[in-house]
Amino acid sequence: MAERWRPETHTFHLPEGEMTITLKDVAIFTGVPITGDAIIGPTTKPEGGWGPLILAELGLDMPTTTPIQGRGHPPLNAGQVLVPWLVAHIQNEVQINDETPEDQVERYERIYLIGLVGGFLFPDKSNRWIQGIWLPLLTGDWDAIGEKSWGSAVLAGIYRELCTCSKVGAKQVGAAMFILQLWVWEHLPMFAPQEPRPYRRADDELNFLQYPPYGVK
Repeated sequence: MAERWRPETHTFHLPEGEMTITLKDVAIFTGVPITGDAIIGPTTKPEGGWGPLILAELGLDMPTTTPIQGRGHPPLNAGQVLVPWLVAHIQNEVQINDETPEDQVERYERIYLIGLVGGFLFPDKSNRWIQGIWLPLLTGDWDAIGEKSWGSAVLAGIYRELCTCSKVGAKQVGAAMFILQLWVWEHLPMFAPQEPRPYRRADDELNFLQYPPYGVK
């Protein structure tokens, strides 16, 4: 699909004509809101890095540096949260019950949102690091988080990464490419699994999904 992508028009050039992923596709497949305020903010880290913000808002004492072993990369700034570390923290250390203080529950919710947004909707090419630029958007006013057009930013990220990976020499791609996979399965059925496995979870884990997005199916 990347080889069929045209950066000039943001469309796939196919023998039958041009097609592209739209905001409607993002909304239907994921349920992520596509209306509201635009996702804007600074793209540079503050003085001292993102560590102080992570500690103050989330209560996570990040290490100063976290190298990627076996990759040959230099140590990266701790403002880039390591996805496996964050997932392990949520699974092993986050315990919520009826006696958990409300401020602590909200802090856990923000940690989950950072993992969801930075590691699932806007992953980098390695799928191991969450960029610190998302932290101010997810540690500010609680109600304002849900009033932003996250779906628009997700689609813009997909377009940008497709434009990048369609160039000669590109070897990796970031962004929420699972949406592209779902889109291809839906619109180009010759690439879809013959017998896709249904999404199965315990009943109590789906009680809150009264109207699950189409991508769940």
